[in-house]
Amino acid sequence: MLVDYQKANIYQKDGILVLKDVDFHVNEGEFIYIIGRVGAGKSTLLKTLYFELDIDEADNAVVLNHDLRAMKQKYIPALRRQMGIIFQDFQLLGDRTVYDNLAFVLKATGWKKKAEIDERIKDVLEEVEMEEFADRYPHELSGGEQQRIAIARAILNKPKVIVADEPTGNLDVETAAHIIRLLRQVTQSGTAVIMTTHNISLLNQYPGIVYRCIDQRLEDITETYNTMALFDDEEQQEQEDQSGVDYSTREDLSI
Repeated sequence: MLVDYQKANIYQKDGILVLKDVDFHVNEGEFIYIIGRVGAGKSTLLKTLYFELDIDEADNAVVLNHDLRAMKQKYIPALRRQMGIIFQDFQLLGDRTVYDNLAFVLKATGWKKKAEIDERIKDVLEEVEMEEFADRYPHELSGGEQQRIAIARAILNKPKVIVADEPTGNLDVETAAHIIRLLRQVTQSGTAVIMTTHNISLLNQYPGIVYRCIDQRLEDITETYNTMALFDDEEQQEQEDQSGVDYSTREDLSI
């Protein structure tokens, strides 16, 4: 098991309790969605997975065979090298080409031989169908292309887990679906993917394990999410009339 939380309490850095009695489990090759309202604790939960936040109160809190309750800071860099992290805003280095962005990560994680670096970069760019963009700068790419590069960066070191915080949040529906297909493809090699999303239509198109953050709790709703009344039709229509935005793929988790 890659992640095993049992009865874990999760706090923000300011000491505010966000989620309590969390049971959360991740095995190799699983594709896991975490949904919930803004501020419900989705991103805070992810931060514990990549060691940005501590967990002190839990019956068990293990990530990659390390107990978070007693883990020493010196182990964190090595553990993060076994993870890929993807953010909604891509976080690419704007003054470097795609190749240099990827090479920077490889060199920072111990790769030294240029031939091996070149080969690995070529391989990951082919995986995300961006091999012709190695010499482009981030500002020359669309949002979807930048996110594909972010995925390439995340899989450089063949991670055991990819943690993705709203990776499709700024993308149109077609591009978002392509990003999800790429992430699901990654799981075929045994890498687990954990992602937060508001895009409920993706859950129906690309099923996975589904957790929901609500009322300081984390619920496994895999068996029930597609039967839930995720919208209040009148409220949704009113929002659309007022804003002109199509909310048909965004969830209202008021239930």
